[in-house]
Amino acid sequence: MTFKPARLLLALIAIAASFATSSSFAQNLAVVNGKAIPSSRADQMVKAVVAQGQATDSPQLREAIKKDLIAREVMMQEAIKQGYDKNPEVKQALENARQTIVINALAKDYVTKHPVSDAEIKAEYDRFTKQTGDKEYHVRHILVENEADANAIIAKIKGGAKFEDLAKQSKDTGTANNGGDLDWASPSSFPPEFAAGFTGLQKGQVTEKPVKTQVGYHVIKLDDVRQAKLPSLDEVKPQIADALTQQKLASYQEEMVKKAKVQ
Repeated sequence: MTFKPARLLLALIAIAASFATSSSFAQNLAVVNGKAIPSSRADQMVKAVVAQGQATDSPQLREAIKKDLIAREVMMQEAIKQGYDKNPEVKQALENARQTIVINALAKDYVTKHPVSDAEIKAEYDRFTKQTGDKEYHVRHILVENEADANAIIAKIKGGAKFEDLAKQSKDTGTANNGGDLDWASPSSFPPEFAAGFTGLQKGQVTEKPVKTQVGYHVIKLDDVRQAKLPSLDEVKPQIADALTQQKLASYQEEMVKKAKVQ
């Protein structure tokens, strides 16, 4: 079979159009009222969903995302048709979102180029364990308004009164009906002056003098002491790495703000 010149030209045009159309469909997920939705947008959403552990990549997931993107495009076109994209509040929200996206990209790149090292994580873990200490204390307290009231309670305890009974008059309503029980905790969990009040006590001993803090005067009793069960480095490594990363980002931000000309 042979083509005449005119028929050959028409055939070539048809083949080219067919190729262009198939290429367009490969690049686009769908075309809504003439507006193309690129397949890359769906790929990005699939990647995000999978990364968050919400689902696995599957035809069902992709079909659901396709339907969602089409519905959103339809609504977007309608919103623009009604002029919502020109609404001042919408424009401000879009600008805020744009800033967040761009800043997050900067932060991600900075973290990639300035990763937290294992040495930094180990140093932070050592600092944490040193600050926390290797002991936990089971303490009780009675909180009162003034030093005179605290001294009166100490005197009653020396006279044979039960600490747990006297704790009912404590200003700390959370522990007053529980014998002033603060449960097991490390000294670093308390204000320094409060911790200093019980770390030198023997089991069962009560402070000889009231301990003053910002909230009032405390009478403290030490119930018991035990070895602290601190998590291993491997157990808390991800949390430490995340905390140090946030610190680095905060320092980077502060550095940029200092360099900026703010009027």
